[in-house]
Amino acid sequence: MVTILEGGTVQPRLPAVRSILHGFAQRTGLEGEGAAQRRYLWTDAFAVCTFLALYRATGEAGELESALRLIDAVHGTLGRHRPDDVRHGWISGLGEVEGPAHPTRGGLRIGKPLPERSPLAPFDERREWERDGQYFHYLTKWMHALRCAARDADDPRYLAWAIELARAAHTGFVTRPSRDGPLRMVWKASIDLSRPLVPVQGAQDPLDGLLTLRELRDAALARGWRQEEVALDGAIADLRALCQPAAWGTIDPLGVGGLLHDAYRLAQLDDDGQGDLAWLPLLVELGSAGVTAIAQAGLLRRPAEERLAFRELGLSIGLHAARRLAQRVERGTLPEAVTGPLERALALLRPFVPLAESIEAFWSQPQNQEVTTWREHLDIDAVMLATSRLPAGFLEP
Repeated sequence: MVTILEGGTVQPRLPAVRSILHGFAQRTGLEGEGAAQRRYLWTDAFAVCTFLALYRATGEAGELESALRLIDAVHGTLGRHRPDDVRHGWISGLGEVEGPAHPTRGGLRIGKPLPERSPLAPFDERREWERDGQYFHYLTKWMHALRCAARDADDPRYLAWAIELARAAHTGFVTRPSRDGPLRMVWKASIDLSRPLVPVQGAQDPLDGLLTLRELRDAALARGWRQEEVALDGAIADLRALCQPAAWGTIDPLGVGGLLHDAYRLAQLDDDGQGDLAWLPLLVELGSAGVTAIAQAGLLRRPAEERLAFRELGLSIGLHAARRLAQRVERGTLPEAVTGPLERALALLRPFVPLAESIEAFWSQPQNQEVTTWREHLDIDAVMLATSRLPAGFLEP
């Protein structure tokens, strides 16, 4: 059972986190007889991990049941075509008998309100944000949630589904236009993964994919799977080849938080001899530069109506990860070759780590939850606040 968390003990945080998650579950159809499902893959991934955090903190089986019920709801909704689509059934194309046994084989829809853009429709950047499809970085969040569920439920089915999703994502998002041409990665793909919807590469997507697939491989091997059963080495090599460290820097709070979370994930992985660990100091340096720029620009001093809670809470989750990374460095569990540069990078970041609690406190205030920017993104804002307040389910291996 978890007893200590950043900023104090876990116990005082549990009632608020439980209230947030069960409010989310009621609003989105997870709780209540016959309620319509309103599923959104990113939010649901964080919710699964945070239900698991409640279970780990309390030992209450009901919290684990909520996490697993949410997984089933996501697969039964986002693993199938939209109700307003002329296509029906599982995205994978599997029938009603085999489909539920392999719910992630065709990927998972985002859950956006509008149908995906048709092949002949012109691209409209503003409208594309509201259209359905598949996002690679949402799929990796769901892979992570499934791996966490396999860990806490001690059920290998969830890990198998995560690995099937990883294979589908690699096939659908990583392409080589010609036999001798360079690898490419798209940012958004169609619901059936047959065509790109936004053909540019997300700056951090290859890194996110690389670390996520390495986590899945390690978890499977730890359960006694054979390398050929896991079959992720080729996808991992492709994602590593697509990584562009020069493009990772950002001043977007959510992106900065992602860099810091990736640094902590990288520090937890076993060395596979490919040199990925050398990126660790760079990730912290880029995270430090990003949060410094955010602080200097005064973004976190603006009124609530000029801010986006879920992006800032992504930063606070990353800062919690950075604090845990610093504790890992202090324990001397990392190779000496990276420890010195990493300590220097963490020293630059350390003054900003308390911003995590400041962000949580700001968005916990009732008056700040009344503004339009919070209410328009209520589910994602609320769930990420809960995750930031109880991050162990999302951050820990």
